[in-house]
Amino acid sequence: MNLYAVIMAGGVGSRFWPRSKKKKPKQLLKIFGENTLIQNTVARLNGLVPNENILIITNKAQENGIKSQLPYIPPENIISEPFGKNTAACIGLASVLIDQKDKDAVMITLPADHLILDVDHFHNTLKKAVAFAEKSGGLVTIGIKPTRPETGYGYIQYIDKPLEDKIYKVRTFAEKPNLLTAKRFLESGDFLWNSGMFIWKTKAILNELNLYLNDLYLGMESLRKDIGKENFYDSLTKVYGQLRSISIDYGVMEKSQNVYLTKAEFSWSDVGSWEEVYQLSEKDQNGIAKVGKIYTDHSYNSYIYSPKKFAAIIGCENLIVINTKNALLVCNRDNAQDVKKVVDYLKMNNETGLL
Repeated sequence: MNLYAVIMAGGVGSRFWPRSKKKKPKQLLKIFGENTLIQNTVARLNGLVPNENILIITNKAQENGIKSQLPYIPPENIISEPFGKNTAACIGLASVLIDQKDKDAVMITLPADHLILDVDHFHNTLKKAVAFAEKSGGLVTIGIKPTRPETGYGYIQYIDKPLEDKIYKVRTFAEKPNLLTAKRFLESGDFLWNSGMFIWKTKAILNELNLYLNDLYLGMESLRKDIGKENFYDSLTKVYGQLRSISIDYGVMEKSQNVYLTKAEFSWSDVGSWEEVYQLSEKDQNGIAKVGKIYTDHSYNSYIYSPKKFAAIIGCENLIVINTKNALLVCNRDNAQDVKKVVDYLKMNNETGLL
């Protein structure tokens, strides 16, 4: 068995405007420390998956940025989708590419932009999942123990009786709930957050795609004859043009009877909004987290980012302030999820320079 990793890096991070832009989205930014989120994602695989077995699925706008940030990943392993078609297409493409190379592969699929600090526990969790996926042929995901009734995450309900060491049968997937439903999920005790991380044998996920997303499966299978050839991208563009946009959760995981989970043994965040960055950042005695030369007075519980310009915040609380070269965001922390509406507005008004 050879182990591969697929990193999904095509998102635009619209909730991270104005720092996150089309060519340099959230995963290519330094949000915590000296490395970008995608650099940290790849580094976490050290000692588990060799660099030559790491594939990164992205898009043309981000391809050069990823190659420059990850020079140790073979350039042919950084693959651009012609258009974004959600996670099922991304995973289908990666699965065919890996399967063509290695029929006995097990693949770990990871988003590019998560924050995971305790790498040893992360490796231990993955090793359990890999061993079970290889032995059983099942689709394994990682569930995160909820710490609050979060409405921004999907949930997974599981049968709370382990099949073996910390492996559980999944009962159902649930879409992002409203607050009342999220509270019920927590009270029931058998729901976990859906991390969006998956582990399976490549042939197992291809079989499930064949069953539940047959058009996508046939499209990806048709690419095999062109892998490694000059016309591969043209063939890929043609196939993608005929695909519907659908997530792997909705297209396969919610329908399959072959889904299992293991519980995360590590701290995790999907760093999904500026509010999440605030929660994870170091703060002063007034609850202020700041990046840059910033003066505050009678201000509390806020995240202020202004590395290029001096900023003064007086008599304010509960704010997100993101001050960049050509845009300023001032937002109540309670409305951090609404930042993506700004991106929608800019698109509608053709303000491409701000995207």
